[in-house]
Amino acid sequence: MIVVTGAAGFIGSCMVRKLNDEGYENIIAVDEFSREEKNRNLAGKALAARIGRSEFPGWLRENGAAIRAIFHMGARTDTTEKDWAIFQELNLDYSIALWELCAANGIPLIYASSAATYGLGEKGYDDRHDIVSELHPLNPYGESKNRFDLWALKRELQPPQWYGLKFFNVYGPNEYHKGRMASVIFHTVRQIKATGGMKLFRSHHPGFADGQQSRDFVYVKDVTDVLYWLWKHNPASGLYNLGAGQARSFLDLAANTFRAMGLEPNISFIDTPEDIRDTYQYFTEANMGKLRKAGYDKPFHSLEEGIDDYVKNYLLEERIY
Repeated sequence: MIVVTGAAGFIGSCMVRKLNDEGYENIIAVDEFSREEKNRNLAGKALAARIGRSEFPGWLRENGAAIRAIFHMGARTDTTEKDWAIFQELNLDYSIALWELCAANGIPLIYASSAATYGLGEKGYDDRHDIVSELHPLNPYGESKNRFDLWALKRELQPPQWYGLKFFNVYGPNEYHKGRMASVIFHTVRQIKATGGMKLFRSHHPGFADGQQSRDFVYVKDVTDVLYWLWKHNPASGLYNLGAGQARSFLDLAANTFRAMGLEPNISFIDTPEDIRDTYQYFTEANMGKLRKAGYDKPFHSLEEGIDDYVKNYLLEERIY
């Protein structure tokens, strides 16, 4: 059996699809399963069982010998949440419990870290282990991910394979439930349908023109390909960046979304909300050298290719992947 936590969520449900496509149907889906708008992400997917998040550690203690791998995609991912207790429980304590059970039972563990650990990028965007203690995340979410990475790096007792993936800006199908935290592509399509235009955040940084704030956008199908490859090819355990390796502007992103819809861009700007303005990342770009050196040679979707697939094949009809 293979476990996917956060299985009804965005990346988790896409990972279930990837595993199904590779011929695996004995999948244990772990999540809360309390929101129907998330549960629809699992429609049509082959599963062996669904287990509630809180019940899963106990279930794993009883069934660990039968598990081939755990893809731990479940977490609290709201970058605007300020209650540290939530992150301590869901992103730290829960992940620690899974790590220890994987180590005790010899189960490979592939988990979601985040590019939010890099903060403003003062140390660059290199997935080196020696700089993790020097990183300064900008919000409690990023801090929780960095603290778990630090904890993992100090363990003597480890799973036989373990990989912490520093996801950059992942976009793609099955993010319909994410609300404010969904990708700008998702929000662009919604705004275009409603108003015919798109409002991007204005720059509040003197070094960036409006719309030139840039991120490393990576298509979720590339993400699941990498996760699966790591499990199957067993390179050196550790932290790995997972982005496309090229920063692109939000203006590029929005313009390509219009074009995928067969429309001319109609873009204007509004102030960045004050609750995220002081912790807003103006630039991220993954150094993908470690993953490439480990042997992963499949090309990533360009921003244009990813947006075209996402918009035409999923967003316009709100289809699930």
